[in-house]
Amino acid sequence: MTQSAVKHYLSEHARFQAASRNWLRPQRQSAIGLLGQNGFPGSRDEAWKYTDVRSLLKHKFTTLDVGADDLDHAQLDAVRFADMNCHELVFVNGHYSSTLSRNPVPADGLTVCSLANADETEQKMIEAHINRFARPEKHGFAALNTAFVADGAFIHLSADVKLKNPLHLIFISSNQHASYISHPHNLIVLGTRAKATVIESYIGLDEAEYCTNTVTEIVCGEAAGLEHYKLQQESIRSFHIAYVHAQCQQDSHLESHSISLGGMLVRNDIDVTLAGTGARVGLNGLYMAGGEQHVDNHTRVDHTMSHTRSEESYRGVLDDRAHAVFNGKVVVHKDAQLTDAQQANANLLLSDDAEIDTKPELEIYADDVKCSHGATVGQLDDNMLFYLRSRAIDETTARSLLTFAFADEVIKRIRFAPVRERLEYNIVGRLPDAALIREFMQ
Repeated sequence: MTQSAVKHYLSEHARFQAASRNWLRPQRQSAIGLLGQNGFPGSRDEAWKYTDVRSLLKHKFTTLDVGADDLDHAQLDAVRFADMNCHELVFVNGHYSSTLSRNPVPADGLTVCSLANADETEQKMIEAHINRFARPEKHGFAALNTAFVADGAFIHLSADVKLKNPLHLIFISSNQHASYISHPHNLIVLGTRAKATVIESYIGLDEAEYCTNTVTEIVCGEAAGLEHYKLQQESIRSFHIAYVHAQCQQDSHLESHSISLGGMLVRNDIDVTLAGTGARVGLNGLYMAGGEQHVDNHTRVDHTMSHTRSEESYRGVLDDRAHAVFNGKVVVHKDAQLTDAQQANANLLLSDDAEIDTKPELEIYADDVKCSHGATVGQLDDNMLFYLRSRAIDETTARSLLTFAFADEVIKRIRFAPVRERLEYNIVGRLPDAALIREFMQ
């Protein structure tokens, strides 16, 4: 099946490349060669042994040449942060929509554009960074993304630029007659001491069957600070493959929040390299799945220099026959003395058929470090259920309250209030007695 899928995308690429005349052609040609040589990951690949991608590869997804501008603006209201003067870039089925986007007057030193619409100056800036750290060699889907890259967001902040309002990238998948795949490729570059908040929202407006295969590259210059949110609420029949790579220089700080609520098969890879002394990263994640959903989160933090710090906390809530995978790897290189690395993964199973494969890892090649990692898997606490029941709260509501409290340990770490409040609202909406739970929250 893997070879059949490779042949399909090789054929698709020949059509796609022939129709394209833009400056990304050399990047694409190199990546399709990698895909043809290495193929897609399978069960024999250690990093993919718990995630069977055959259900994805059996589909002969088509790459769309254009997006759509005919969406009702009201469909975006549930996604937008209406009270914030966000600089919005909206992509429909992988293509930028100028009519749906909202672009306030940009600040001095800020460049925001889509890859497809980049001018000559912006193209040179993009070429200096694209695929420099997030390599297509990562796996077959990363190569596939570069092979078909046509659009995505480019954000560049010059030194000392500090943005007050967030930048919001909205990726919408809407129904098409044929099954399709989109390949957004985003590049976020922060100069020395620059500060920003970037939100990526991935939304399915219907129950269509499609695939989103996305890559985001982040470069934080010295003493830069980035809050990055990735909010995934795709169609329950969709596939979502995501690769985020961040390169953090001296004294920079990255806060990454990854929330997975939708999709039938989901894979999130987050790689962070702490490449300068004093660099810090916080990885915060929540995944909630039910039915037959499968969600896989793989993270890797490389401490390459001294006095670096990483703190990671991922939580999962699984119901029905859902299956989740968590693999968090921290590598402390030999020059990374005085590293502080903390990692935790906690999982709540709401049914006897739900399953989690969790594997936190540490590789330490330095001798003066403070590192810890751990994982827990459990069900709702009977004592806490009894306590709530004794206060005249019925069992269904009590279970929902405890489930929300477990998930909210991740959500409350989100400092940007509009994101935090929306996620709390959406998570409660997934629980029985949602209206009553919201009353308790007030």
